[in-house]
Amino acid sequence: MRKMSRLFLLVLMALAPLGMSVSALAQADAPAAAPVPAVTTAAIPSGTPDYVTATPGIGQPAPEGIALQPPVTSIGVEAHKLVDTILDPVMFAVSIFVLGLLAWTVFRYRAAANPKASRTSHNTTIEIIWTVVPVLILVVIAVPSFRLLANQYSPPKADITIKATGHQWYWEYSYPDQGNFSFDSVMLTEAESAKRGSPNLLDVDNRIVLPVGATVRVLTTAADVIHAWAMPAFWVQMDAVPGRVNETWFKVERPGVYFGQCFQLCGTKHGFMPIAVEVVSKEKFAAWIAAKQKENGIAPAAAAAPPAAVAPTPVAAPVAAPAA
Repeated sequence: MRKMSRLFLLVLMALAPLGMSVSALAQADAPAAAPVPAVTTAAIPSGTPDYVTATPGIGQPAPEGIALQPPVTSIGVEAHKLVDTILDPVMFAVSIFVLGLLAWTVFRYRAAANPKASRTSHNTTIEIIWTVVPVLILVVIAVPSFRLLANQYSPPKADITIKATGHQWYWEYSYPDQGNFSFDSVMLTEAESAKRGSPNLLDVDNRIVLPVGATVRVLTTAADVIHAWAMPAFWVQMDAVPGRVNETWFKVERPGVYFGQCFQLCGTKHGFMPIAVEVVSKEKFAAWIAAKQKENGIAPAAAAAPPAAVAPTPVAAPVAAPAA
């Protein structure tokens, strides 16, 4: 009896670590209890322009169909021309050719028509063709692609700069040229989107407001993980990387509301941090900036004043060497 008790104790001691590891695993697999903290945003200041209602099919996915969004920037127009006149026709032609070649091969070289299998192993002419033709196709695609990339990364002088900082899961924007005020931009609920007349999951409480026809420089960074600031109608996408500042640009020629999203897999709520840009006239933009500066206690004159120039340090005249 005493031996059985000792054996029982030894078994319990041996299983104790296993029980602890199972308990630890269970705790590790348990879902997080605390939700993402709510983000407090500043109220829309009085005197700002009313929110513009989004136009269906402009600056947002089409209700039906698979076409790209209509471009509203020169880069977008150039990119759409590349897609419509080169990429799509080449892909369609190659797909039809390969499908036809596959169907002909299956029919022509089926077992019933060829009881004795061919032992052909090399055909120099065919090998040259299937090497040269893809190279020529890539060259045709590369020339306009390189020109588009050069235009994208050779921006003109910016009229205004904004900074976009990605958080899990919302965007924070600041306007360095207008006093460096900032605000958070959080997705609207379905009820709030319906009240404003906006597409669900795409609009936000505080939109970016920009003047029409202005060259806008966008500085992107992130506070936690990698995000991506992307606006399909502008043909713009730039990663927002923690500890690094990336740069992109656009120039919108049409007033309206345009929607984008984070294009990186930044976590469980990746699909719930949209981007909304409201492009207005220069007069409305000036009124919005004035209201924002007043809300944040920024003097317009101080915000518009250029940084003071630093006077050069006078250089002392060299001391003449004593006569020998």
